[in-house]
Amino acid sequence: MSKHKVHYEFPMHCLSEILYEYLATAEGLSEWFADEVTEKGDDFFFSWGGGPAEKATLIRYKPEGFVRFRWEEDEGTKNFFEMTITVDDITEDLALNITDFCEEGDEEENAMYWENLIENLRIKLGAA
Repeated sequence: MSKHKVHYEFPMHCLSEILYEYLATAEGLSEWFADEVTEKGDDFFFSWGGGPAEKATLIRYKPEGFVRFRWEEDEGTKNFFEMTITVDDITEDLALNITDFCEEGDEEENAMYWENLIENLRIKLGAA
């Protein structure tokens, strides 16, 4: 079954430099994204609840800008998940934009998944 692209935007109340560390490092990601994260070069291994690690490869990034990962199961496809930091030119409000891929009919579940993750991130940042 093919997946389609979805986008989410979450206002964040923190410095972009700090937020980027939570998006681009194993230590930062293990604070909110997964129970345990290890990094070997461009490969990140995520595990939840003591289960087997799932591999995602960092395929693109821009320091303090964005990170893009591709899950091992999505290799050979155009599917990825990306976390982009944006700052409004006028208000200087910071937002975290998520691009992900999900299967048809799973949009609501996927949105709730990201909302819960971002709420965890806000708590860790002290920005809840």
